[in-house]
Amino acid sequence: MFEKKILRREFLDKRAAVPIDERDRISHELIKKFLAMTIYHEAKVIMAYASTPDELQLDELFAACFADGKLLAIPLITGKGEMQAVEVPSFDALEVGAFNILTVKRELRRFIEPAQIDCVIVPGAAFDVSGGRLGLGGGYYDRFLPRAVNAMKIALAYDFQLVETLPIEPHDAKIDAVLTIKRGVCNEVH
Repeated sequence: MFEKKILRREFLDKRAAVPIDERDRISHELIKKFLAMTIYHEAKVIMAYASTPDELQLDELFAACFADGKLLAIPLITGKGEMQAVEVPSFDALEVGAFNILTVKRELRRFIEPAQIDCVIVPGAAFDVSGGRLGLGGGYYDRFLPRAVNAMKIALAYDFQLVETLPIEPHDAKIDAVLTIKRGVCNEVH
């Protein structure tokens, strides 16, 4: 547990040090790659996260989902360690919520059952080639992802976030693929 905290801090500090223009360029390249993937074209329901300033920016993905008629969902924290998927009908439906993170306006919230989701874009501090994920420490995705039984779980990540191995515990939810600039879809992940 202590090792995970130290690693998480190292990766988050490294992520925060990426200059904004570089973050935006890499975000654009990764989203372009993701939009060309079969999973994107076949998915009807995509769940992504509302990016914080240090994370890869997903607004371009949101715009593509709206333009392509995909049902887009983002997480909504509903309790300690618990979240649900809530539909995002448009950019206009979003407002700044808790922790300065975008959320869907209360009066527009419509929840999506996790089993309806075809693809989840998963955030994290780091990922490994076996599908291991070092999250942000709250356990929200570790509890949610097992309920998204039909979804392909994909991380869009900086190259430095993909490592050979991470200290993973039995309760840590795995992901299916990691997409980086240099490695493309990391085929080692299954």
